[in-house]
Amino acid sequence: MSLIRANGGGLGGAGAPGGALGSFYSHLLDQSLKFNDDDTQYLSRTPASAGNRRTFTFSAWIKRGHFGSSQSFFSAAGNYYSFRFNSTDTMTLYGNGTDLNFQTTRKFRDPSAWYHIVVAIDTTQSATLDRVKLYINGTQETSFISTTSQLNAQLAFNNTVVHTIGRRQSTTGNYFDGYIAEVNFVDGTALTADSFGETKDGIWIPKDTSGLTFGTNGFHLTFKDDV
Repeated sequence: MSLIRANGGGLGGAGAPGGALGSFYSHLLDQSLKFNDDDTQYLSRTPASAGNRRTFTFSAWIKRGHFGSSQSFFSAAGNYYSFRFNSTDTMTLYGNGTDLNFQTTRKFRDPSAWYHIVVAIDTTQSATLDRVKLYINGTQETSFISTTSQLNAQLAFNNTVVHTIGRRQSTTGNYFDGYIAEVNFVDGTALTADSFGETKDGIWIPKDTSGLTFGTNGFHLTFKDDV
C-alpha cells in the first residue's frame, strides 16, 4: 500500500508522483508493509554484534488497523522490551520496568490517521525527561502517565538478541495490526523528528533519510519490492 498513491487511504490520499500531490511532497513513500494480527505476522533480526545500547533512535510511519488490544510495533528480547500500543490505546515505551517505562496520556485510535512516531533514547542524560523523547507527527509528547528511565541503563535494544517489528519478542502475542512504512533505526545518536520529516503548509510530511549516519546496527526499511 502506498502512502501517497492509495485512493484515500494513504498519507495525502490519491495522487501520482507527477500530479499535485507528487509535487507537494519532497519525498514520496512508495510502499508500506501490512500486518494482520490474526495471521501472527512479524519481522525479526538478530544483530551480529552489540551497538550502542544507551543511545539510539527509532522512527516509523504507522497506521493502526485494530484497537483495544496490546500491540507491539518494535521489540527486543529481554524483560518485555517493547514499543507498543496498549489495550487502552495509549502508547508505552517499556523495558524491564525500572530501565524504561514511559506511557502516554494521549490515545491513538484514529482509524484514518498515519502517525509518524519517533523515539529518541539517551540514557546518559541526567534528567529523566531528556533520556526518553517521543515525537508524534513532528511534535514532542509532553503528557505521560508514567516517566521511568534509569540513568545509564543498558537496554536490550541494540544488543545481540532477537529484535522484531510487528510483535513483542519476549512472549508470543501482542501482534501488530495495520500498516508500517519507512522504518529507520539509528544506532548511537538520539535524533529529533526533524531528521525524518518536515512541516509544509502546516502538514507534517516525510523527507529523505538516506543521508543519515545509521551506525553499527542501524537500518532503513522502505519495503519497496526491489530492496
